[in-house]
Amino acid sequence: MVIGHRGAPSYRPEHTAASYELAIDLGADRIEPDLVVSRDGVLIARHDAELSRSTDVADRPEFAIRRRTADVDGELQTGWFVQDFTLAELRTLRAIERLPAVRPLNTAYDGRFGVLTLADVVELVRRRSTPTRQIQVQAELKHPAWFATQGLPMTELLAAELRRLDAARPDGPVVVMAFEQEALRQLRADLGSGGPTLVQLVDEEGVQDALLTPSGLREISTYAQGIAPHKGRILLHGADGSLVGVSDLVSQAHRAGLTVTPWTLRPENLFLPRHLRSGSDPHGLGDAQTEARLLFALGCDGVISDAPETAYRARAELTAEALAPVRPRV
Repeated sequence: MVIGHRGAPSYRPEHTAASYELAIDLGADRIEPDLVVSRDGVLIARHDAELSRSTDVADRPEFAIRRRTADVDGELQTGWFVQDFTLAELRTLRAIERLPAVRPLNTAYDGRFGVLTLADVVELVRRRSTPTRQIQVQAELKHPAWFATQGLPMTELLAAELRRLDAARPDGPVVVMAFEQEALRQLRADLGSGGPTLVQLVDEEGVQDALLTPSGLREISTYAQGIAPHKGRILLHGADGSLVGVSDLVSQAHRAGLTVTPWTLRPENLFLPRHLRSGSDPHGLGDAQTEARLLFALGCDGVISDAPETAYRARAELTAEALAPVRPRV
């Protein structure tokens, strides 16, 4: 499985129609929107609740008065927050590159694309799917418990929206993932065993360590069908970024009946293991294809990538090798 992380943000501003469309063109089987919630309860495709990093809201004088400081999941942030805007207001905003220092060429697309809803993204994949190639959405819930404290119960809103979109089924167009176990458990309770595929996200280190023990993985299997761990949980790195080994997480998860789709593969040197970097510029492009190939070779069921074509090519290489005829020894 090749999953386009926020579309193809190595080449277009993330969470835009252009980014999602390009990801599909580059070989993605799924596209991955992050979801936040508007003031009127609509699920919006944005990575952050704060909007100024990925939209032009800071340049819009009509919204200047809405700039404020808010506590987002224990972190004080100052800016413009999605829960203070209706969908109609969000539709007036234009997307900008979220990482301009890393991807300066993407700033050429600033202002060209608008803000999308989950329904927009589902419509896009349905339009792009064919009988022989079914594209899916792998949506991530951002801060569901925190949004609930804002009077916006994300999991309830998502369950209702999936039913409305005829997407609340295992073979439907939407897969749902989240870091918060309770959100996934609630979706399972709301939608039942006939609901969409659920995936437990796992961060690089910290409080979620217990989830990746044999007992933790078995517990995940009671409410989800897969895990999406940080790639560093599988490819182990030293302090200098060197690859020092691999873990047995993939085989352990498979024993528990779970799929494994690690995140996030990015082509810039800054994000790659030391031996796959090219040159000294941290923003220069290294060998992301080899990283994807290694993860596939270790048995990962998919990878989540900012540059989907690198994973697509890695998969094609391994498939070609597996299908190549064995030459008899002379």
